[in-house]
Amino acid sequence: MNRRDFILLGSAVASSSFWPFAVRAQQSERLRRVGMLSSLVQDDSGSQAEVTAFRQGLSELGWVEGRNIHIEFRWPGGDIERAQAFAKELVGLRPDVLVGRSTPATLAFKRETSSIPIVFVNVVEPVESGLVESLARPGGNITGFANFEGSIGGKWLQLLKEVDPRIARVAVIYNPQTAPFASLFLRSVQSAAPSLAVAVVDMPVQSDEAIEAAMTTFARQPGGGLVSIPDSFTAQHRDLIIALAARLRLPALYQNLVSTPNGGLIAYAVDTLDLIQRSAGYVDRILKGAKPADLPVQQPGKFQLSINLKTAKALGLDLPQTLIARADEVIE
Repeated sequence: MNRRDFILLGSAVASSSFWPFAVRAQQSERLRRVGMLSSLVQDDSGSQAEVTAFRQGLSELGWVEGRNIHIEFRWPGGDIERAQAFAKELVGLRPDVLVGRSTPATLAFKRETSSIPIVFVNVVEPVESGLVESLARPGGNITGFANFEGSIGGKWLQLLKEVDPRIARVAVIYNPQTAPFASLFLRSVQSAAPSLAVAVVDMPVQSDEAIEAAMTTFARQPGGGLVSIPDSFTAQHRDLIIALAARLRLPALYQNLVSTPNGGLIAYAVDTLDLIQRSAGYVDRILKGAKPADLPVQQPGKFQLSINLKTAKALGLDLPQTLIARADEVIE
């Protein structure tokens, strides 16, 4: 055997011994499992954007689906019974971490387990909701990212009056089953109402028919406006509410930024995609050994204002330039 053949043979042996080792190393890397329960519907554009944001957040931290992590998604929408059934199913899979997107989803997980770590996203007032002991020291197996404080209701009312100073009556629409925290927002809106010369109307709904009946009845009197609070049910029925608001000529404010591109007049909300992506950081830390009890609940740092000028024009509204200038997004 000449020197050249010996070198080639040595390279082949080294290569053949290296690759099986690399394959064995990859195969020995434990696949971590995450279960996500989202109170949205799977085919919604906002839902898919959130999935992409979550995966991107994990990927940036070295977690790649199919290699070292597997994510099980469930989509009950605004159906409380399905949410509970899916929560039970996901807990039964014994994942390393559970992610609850919304208050109903996280409460469903809480009923099923007190041991598997839970990271929540888009939860209103987690202390008031009974999910954590305090923001700084959550305690137990739950922590995460809150989206709204109840006091923001006054800000929503103020924005509606800026949009249309003629508004004298504002309906707050929600489903009491999927928004058990609704009273927090109602109190906030009602507290701000006298100073803005507005009467507040409570509008609980639980079906498409109820939404149409309630909004139609409310719109029979002039000077009406609508606030849609954070609620998985109203989010799922967003298109219906937007269409009815346009037909009934009701200026409406939404708490989800995907509402205005779909024809909603105005939205003032936290950037949900940012919260979803940031939640991947808590999942990462828990997978690496951190305990939820030691991870403080994160509050939203920035709210965004989005305005649809085309919708405003259709409603005959001439929005103040000062309001338009403050908007983070203007849809023309």
